[in-house]
Amino acid sequence: MRNQPRYHLFKNARYAIEGLVAALREETSFRIEVVLFVLFSVLFWLLPLHLASKAILQASLFLPLIVELLNSAIERVVDLASPDIHPLAKGAKDMGATAVLLSLLMTLCIWVAVFSYEIG
Repeated sequence: MRNQPRYHLFKNARYAIEGLVAALREETSFRIEVVLFVLFSVLFWLLPLHLASKAILQASLFLPLIVELLNSAIERVVDLASPDIHPLAKGAKDMGATAVLLSLLMTLCIWVAVFSYEIG
């Protein structure tokens, strides 16, 4: 037996919105990343860059948000499955945090590459 409701486009969209609202309410790191997403989006759309460069920069800003949501989901599942301190739980959480860090570094590299291309 499946532990999920039958597929319905509007219900699934509502679930996604509920997840976004929960992340905004309960996840400080996600809120910080959303603020940075908005600030950097406004910043580069005001700069005289090629449209393709702007599209690349905008797409790169979504990566940390997506990875942060996945990390938060991992943390919640780990907390549910292992409320006590356990080395495997710590490892899972640390690896999720590492994924967030790598996504931020990748975004930084993309920004450096795009601005180097635009300036050079």
